[in-house]
Amino acid sequence: MKRNAYRTGFAMLVSTGLMAGFSSCSKDNLGVATTTSAEDQADAEGSDAATLEYIDANAPADVNQAGAGTWASADDQRSVCGTCVTRTYNAATRTLTLTFDAAGCVGRDGRVRRGQIVAVFSGQHRQPGSSVVVTLVNYSVNGNPHQGTRTLTYTGNSVYTLKVQDASITTPTGTASWSSERTYTQTAGQSTRTLLDDEFSVTGSVSGTNRKGVSFTATIQQPLKKVFQRGCARFFTAGTVEIKTSKEQTLLLNYDPAGTAACDNIASVTINGRTRTIQLR
Repeated sequence: MKRNAYRTGFAMLVSTGLMAGFSSCSKDNLGVATTTSAEDQADAEGSDAATLEYIDANAPADVNQAGAGTWASADDQRSVCGTCVTRTYNAATRTLTLTFDAAGCVGRDGRVRRGQIVAVFSGQHRQPGSSVVVTLVNYSVNGNPHQGTRTLTYTGNSVYTLKVQDASITTPTGTASWSSERTYTQTAGQSTRTLLDDEFSVTGSVSGTNRKGVSFTATIQQPLKKVFQRGCARFFTAGTVEIKTSKEQTLLLNYDPAGTAACDNIASVTINGRTRTIQLR
């Protein structure tokens, strides 16, 4: 698969956030514990996406040669990192270290990062059977410390897995923590160099504790469909996600309530037997 399309597509797919649209619903209707869990889940997805995007933009073209350049193009690297990230690569240990400016490095998502992202490669990036283990060292986003280990594995046949362990974001209002396992399968666009015909199917689950100390699980019930043609890239076009909290609240998010897989921002939320249509932000 082409490099640029996968890097952009994967990052967009993860950073969309399974629960990004909940701000459209009142907390009185959905319950504070459920909406907080949803918001923290969205933050978790965004954190994982940004971390992997930095790795993709800076991964070595050849893990055995320090001077081989980057896996992504120089334009992609500049687009993601700007001028405030220092890249070093140790071919002997296959270790990539990204150091963000101590004064703060503003990413293209507008967030300020400090600290380091460290990635260790088992083999050539994106080759079948290869993986990369990512850890965070004194790393923060907008002043909020981030922790956790992420393992991205390419299993072949356009299938990728992401395992997140012991991840957390500490904020002034509390600490959200989570672990997750996701599988991303590209279902269209593998044979072309354009991103606009790419489609993905996403499965998996997340478990964690939100900032209020309430535990939750979010499970994809029907595979999420991501289409990257114009007008579709911001939202999933189909699929459902169930989120449960330890407060005995259960919510179902449906990205395709009309059953048409349309490229729109219309979804539905069902809780306590009641369903309302929402517009994803």
